[in-house]
Amino acid sequence: MSLTMKKVAKLLRKGVPGRHIDSDSGDPDRQRGLYLVVNHRDSASWELRYQLHGQPHWLGLGSARVFSLPEARERARAARQKLVDGLDPLEAKRAERAAKKAAKAVKVKALTFAEAAKRYFQQHESKWTSASHRHEFLRSLSAYAFPHIGAMDVKAIQLDDVLRCIEPEWTTKSVTMDRVRNRLEAVLDFCTVRKLRDPGTNPASWKGHLDQILPPPRKVAPVKNFSAVDYNALPALMADLRQHDSIVAVRALMFLILTASRRGEVIGARWGEFHIEDTKEAVWNIPPKRMKSKREHRVPLSPQVIELLREHHDEDPDAFVFIGPQAGHGLSHMAMSRVLTRLEYEGITIHGFRSAFRTWASEQTNYPREICERALAHVTGSKTEAAYERGDQLAKRRKLMEAWSKYCTTPPVMTGKLLTLRGVELSAPNK
Repeated sequence: MSLTMKKVAKLLRKGVPGRHIDSDSGDPDRQRGLYLVVNHRDSASWELRYQLHGQPHWLGLGSARVFSLPEARERARAARQKLVDGLDPLEAKRAERAAKKAAKAVKVKALTFAEAAKRYFQQHESKWTSASHRHEFLRSLSAYAFPHIGAMDVKAIQLDDVLRCIEPEWTTKSVTMDRVRNRLEAVLDFCTVRKLRDPGTNPASWKGHLDQILPPPRKVAPVKNFSAVDYNALPALMADLRQHDSIVAVRALMFLILTASRRGEVIGARWGEFHIEDTKEAVWNIPPKRMKSKREHRVPLSPQVIELLREHHDEDPDAFVFIGPQAGHGLSHMAMSRVLTRLEYEGITIHGFRSAFRTWASEQTNYPREICERALAHVTGSKTEAAYERGDQLAKRRKLMEAWSKYCTTPPVMTGKLLTLRGVELSAPNK
């Protein structure tokens, strides 16, 4: 019996279980082997019965409540076309389903380089002790890598893609480009371990790979050390800064000089880290997470430093000691450098003040090398020696830092020996 739209609707309405064939009656739209299979009123489907290699097979063609009779006949015709082409329609359906499943899995696992870089950054953010270095990681990738490969699947990134990011400016910005290369390598290694990339040579690796294509960064632009500050000029500089100490960044710079600290340690300082009630035992406890060495560092505070802090003390332990222009934030990374620029001190770097302290301690004091290095939070000796060294020689370092503060804040005495500072000649202080 041939099926009609009316008969199909009646069978679906009654929901009587059974198989109802749409027999061939000469109409080319009616295909042999098409069945309406009714299980109950809410369950009915179309199925195609066909023979292959002498065996009967049943192929599901979809719900009878979704596909009409003409649509079912069309689906049956397409399946029989596969038989004519020598394909098993049931196997073809299974293969198509498997392909869709695999494509969906690949789509879920696919990750763009920009997304991978941000994920890497979030999971490794704590390893950067410097706020500027932490900010620079994504900033440099955004500037030099994302425009070229940010939207690419990390699995597809190859050598040519990496070169598009770094090669154009390798000779003009070699230091920056090498840092970008290093960050590309880290993100791609991260993706390989996470099985988001196939194992193999990292296209951003240097040794045995990019070093065969690009000249070494040190050959293109030799490394320059931070400019050291002549410690003889510091008393005059400090006297000049004192005249502008109403500016937060100036006070921060004075504090940095007197404590021989790093810029990041100073701009991140909060009042809860300081104990200044007892002048003789005053100390600044810098937590490990803000130290380059990842070890707590205690800085003994001289009377001059305590005076500087007490002028603007805040009872809130979470408040920044040196508050930036934006509420709730500390100074920017460049704030102290801008002070030197505004006061027309040329050729001086912030890190250079630590070098000045170390040179002064070596040339003007008899303190052992270990004490001077500890004052700078440098790790001394071997790992074995460090493991057995439990004390931090705070008492001895306190005397050293008091002598340094006294030296820096003592007005310079004219001697006739001239120094060049801020574009003019200044007399150095007596030794």
